[in-house]
Amino acid sequence: FLLLGCGNNDTLPTSEVPSIQPTTTQIPSTPTPEPPTPTPVPLAATVNGEGITLEEYEAEIERARAGSGTNLATNLEELVLDELVDQVLLAQGAVEAGFIIDEAGLQARYEALAAEMGGTDVLANWLTVNKYTEDNFRRALKRSALGAWMRDQIAAGVPDTAEQVHARQILLSDSNEASSLLTQLKSGADFESLAEDYDPVAGGDLGWFPRGYLTQPALEEAVFSLQPGEISDIIETQLGFHIVQVIERDSQRILDLEGKLVLQTAEIRLWLDERRNTSDIQIMTPQQ
Repeated sequence: FLLLGCGNNDTLPTSEVPSIQPTTTQIPSTPTPEPPTPTPVPLAATVNGEGITLEEYEAEIERARAGSGTNLATNLEELVLDELVDQVLLAQGAVEAGFIIDEAGLQARYEALAAEMGGTDVLANWLTVNKYTEDNFRRALKRSALGAWMRDQIAAGVPDTAEQVHARQILLSDSNEASSLLTQLKSGADFESLAEDYDPVAGGDLGWFPRGYLTQPALEEAVFSLQPGEISDIIETQLGFHIVQVIERDSQRILDLEGKLVLQTAEIRLWLDERRNTSDIQIMTPQQ
């Protein structure tokens, strides 16, 4: 009977079978964490967007203090930063001119320096003593090599000849004595003899020199305004009271080694001054 009962069509119609809908539970997605923002490297300055780190600036000050002993400039920090800015400007100029130092070239310079000093251990010790990290030293080495190349290019532009004068002077510390001496010279006294009285060793002879050689602009201006045999009025500078006589002039005299070096140094300084005027230099140190 059970089997017959089971065979009866007692099941519900399909349409009457309740449907069971699966339930879905929304699981909130976990957001991917943002990578941490790198801590900015503290900077002492930027030069056309290139940073001079505070670490290398402070280390350079320490090296300057160690090298100066007790003879410290009152504006040491400013001088150090100015020099670092100049180095960056020169290095940037070299790159713009097409001189590039890649990693292989830098490594070659590093190894050559280590060999010259007696090995990598000696160099490593020197770096420690002089407060260099490996990264800072490599940065400084590259900057120095680029800057040296740029300096050479600027210096090479100085010609071998220049307008020069040959002059002698009498230098005095008393204005009244200088006035008395000038009166004698205007009355016909021999300049060379009087100069030897005041300077028995050199006779007041300044030798040949180009414009830009003398350290006193007022003196240089007066000298280059004179013709051979002419005598200046009294020229007062921080050194004292000068009376000058021009002995000879030459519009295209070959520069001696010292004279050319002075002009090359002046040309590099002029290049740097012009470069500063057209560069974006941001100073971030407190003393500035």
